[in-house]
Amino acid sequence: MKRLQLVMVGNGMAGVRTLEELLKLNRELYDITVFGAEPHPNYNRILLSPVLAGEQHFEDIILNPMSWYEENRITLHAGWTVTAVDRVKRMVHAVSAQGEKKSVPYDRLVLATGSTPFMLPIPGRDLDGVLAYRDMADTQAMMDAARQYKQAVVIGGGLLGLEAANGLMKRGMDVTVVHVSEWLMERQLDRTAGELLAQSLSARGLKFRLNAHTQALEADANGRVATVILKDGSRLPAQLVVMAVGIRPQTALAEHMRLHCDRGIVVTDTLQTITDPRIYAVGECANHRGIAYGLVAPLFEQGKVLANHLAELGISRYLGSLTSTKLKVTGIDLFSAGDFMGSDDGSTEEIVLSDTHEGVYKKLVLRDNQLIGACLYGETVDGSWYFKLLREGRNVADIRDKLMFGESNIGDSGHQGHSQAAAMQNSDEVCGCNGVTKGTICQAIQEKGLFTLDEVRKHTKASASCGSCTGLVEQLLMFTVGGDYSATPKLKPLCTCTEHGHQAVREAIRDHHLVTIAQVMSFMEWRTPNGCATCRPALNYYLISTWPKEARDDPQSRLINERSHANIQKDGTYSVVPRMWGGETSAAELRRIADVVDKYQIPTVKVTGGQRIDLLGVKKEDLIAVWRDLDMPSGHAYAKALRTVKTCVGSEWCRMGTQDSTSMGKSLERAMWRMYAPHKVKFAVSGCPRNCAESGIKDVGIIGVDSGWEMYIAGNGGIKTEVAHFFTKLKTAEEVLEYTGAFMQLYREEGWYLERTVHYVNRVGLDHVKQRILEDAAGRQSLWARLQDALQDEPDPWVDLIKAQVDTRQFVPLTI
Repeated sequence: MKRLQLVMVGNGMAGVRTLEELLKLNRELYDITVFGAEPHPNYNRILLSPVLAGEQHFEDIILNPMSWYEENRITLHAGWTVTAVDRVKRMVHAVSAQGEKKSVPYDRLVLATGSTPFMLPIPGRDLDGVLAYRDMADTQAMMDAARQYKQAVVIGGGLLGLEAANGLMKRGMDVTVVHVSEWLMERQLDRTAGELLAQSLSARGLKFRLNAHTQALEADANGRVATVILKDGSRLPAQLVVMAVGIRPQTALAEHMRLHCDRGIVVTDTLQTITDPRIYAVGECANHRGIAYGLVAPLFEQGKVLANHLAELGISRYLGSLTSTKLKVTGIDLFSAGDFMGSDDGSTEEIVLSDTHEGVYKKLVLRDNQLIGACLYGETVDGSWYFKLLREGRNVADIRDKLMFGESNIGDSGHQGHSQAAAMQNSDEVCGCNGVTKGTICQAIQEKGLFTLDEVRKHTKASASCGSCTGLVEQLLMFTVGGDYSATPKLKPLCTCTEHGHQAVREAIRDHHLVTIAQVMSFMEWRTPNGCATCRPALNYYLISTWPKEARDDPQSRLINERSHANIQKDGTYSVVPRMWGGETSAAELRRIADVVDKYQIPTVKVTGGQRIDLLGVKKEDLIAVWRDLDMPSGHAYAKALRTVKTCVGSEWCRMGTQDSTSMGKSLERAMWRMYAPHKVKFAVSGCPRNCAESGIKDVGIIGVDSGWEMYIAGNGGIKTEVAHFFTKLKTAEEVLEYTGAFMQLYREEGWYLERTVHYVNRVGLDHVKQRILEDAAGRQSLWARLQDALQDEPDPWVDLIKAQVDTRQFVPLTI
């Protein structure tokens, strides 16, 4: 039987996935020829962002190496551009990068030409240094620019723009994102989630100009872009400008072929063009029922249907796709799907959980007891479950009261070993990026004898793209092979700039007496020259906590709140929280607070849960003056430090009081108030077992009893309350100070950056902490002495900045 000639124009993910599906169905029907304009085999465009960020290499993201084409008898012309197609003679004409020409006949033709980036029609768009961000060539050009230049502007605050900005920042560039809307990713997020995202990225070092329009680009004397001019007259310096303002289906070839195009090559449910049934279109270039999809999962669904028809089975139709979004920026957990905005006509309902202080936001939108949209920030573990509910359209009335708290809270599934994997149907999708179902994974595990995550990735591509489904794939491995499962070692590097984990970094700093960030990066062979917004704050903390008298604090390696010594708010203003020892204040302090509020027109004054007063809405330019006029110590409400010591009135005033909790709380706070730690720290002192100060859910809780004091450690409030462990009984205030200080110093020396005390104790074990503090008196006293020594010369940051008259323009807020 003579083989038919199948020609594919485009060597990207959608087209090659179509070929993979076709080869599964029929390997003998066609001789296959592929033309790809890029000189590479098929690679994973989703992972260009990690390549740009220095987290992966190009070789790591190749999906189909050259050998794959050879093994499957596919002729690949990489670096060849198709210039014309003769539909009458059924011939494809192409030219190589060197000018060679080639013509190939076809019986079936697949157009998988993808999309082209939209470039703003503004003066200067053609200058040297102005790039799009679409393929490997763009990525390489951006990496080259980052080695030579310092300042970059990314135009566009959508998904692609933020990934580009993050990658350039990790390459050491000073990056500003210019976006026309009032919040980031307005097509994928609602305002609250968009503003939370902006705050998180701003804290990492990105700058934003929102609700801003780009008017022109100016060149320097050498013809390279030098300035971005906004319509309000603002001028932003930039030696690199990346336009990430959208994509358009690549239809130039199809239009030249006189195929019907309307915002894409118009196709039927069988992916055939409506003009010529021998010609198909798949991927970003195709317009199906008025929609041109730009995400991977729908394109793979199209590819499966198209392969079915190319194999002459003719039993499948593409009916459209429901899409979801997951941000691929290290450390940002974000998911959205469906109609997450809802409607104003009363037809939809919203269930919202918001804890912006802890960076958690969840919004579910329902209509007629069906979930129609979800927007998650901070906690996205149930994103795939919500997406499944959206796709199924099931009635959720019976689980509505538990819907917000995720699948693990439905029935008793949270107590079953591999419940999520076990409960899934074989047809349920596990890997959205690559369209891999549970059945495909389990079948591969069983038939090919797979026992590791890497083996599953190699054979199925599940978990090989963005990685968000890795946990579920590991569950399927455990569920399928049981005790034979070989778990991937959880080395968990500090960040993608290094292969080393927190513990290894801490030990290297201590054992090799490293006292600067540069020394650490050199000694431990950091992958990136300047680190990133994840590793630099961690390294800075490890250095100053290990060598407090030698290592110098690097303000630029702290997050924005710690650099500005105030909490940045979503509108770009700040909150200021002065310290009140043990929650006690005076008439003089209250008068000063009131005078400051009036003088600087501070809009909101709020009493906090930690017995402090929060001044919200302080302008950046007023910060120094506000601190000076308050004449009170910093409350460190912005810092990874001791925040508050909450007290009850105790025996001094309360009829039930057993001990003087207020005095004890003030003593603790005065002893440790300048103490930086791996994460925020909160104390509480209650005067009797009635525990009015909530000492049982604090990092250190002290409760007065008849014989003295009880000490509790490693508690935590917030979304997931953790009850503190009873630690020991103490008799005197001096012992409370010593034991508390020793525990804090142990945590400071052994805790990992951004690890709360509850997680630190869970990691090292309560017995370890008891051994170091309760069973080793000399060691305990040494820990307490080291803490006192470290805090001896620690300044009040507000006082220092007042004396220095620091220019507050160094505090870079979110610009609205």
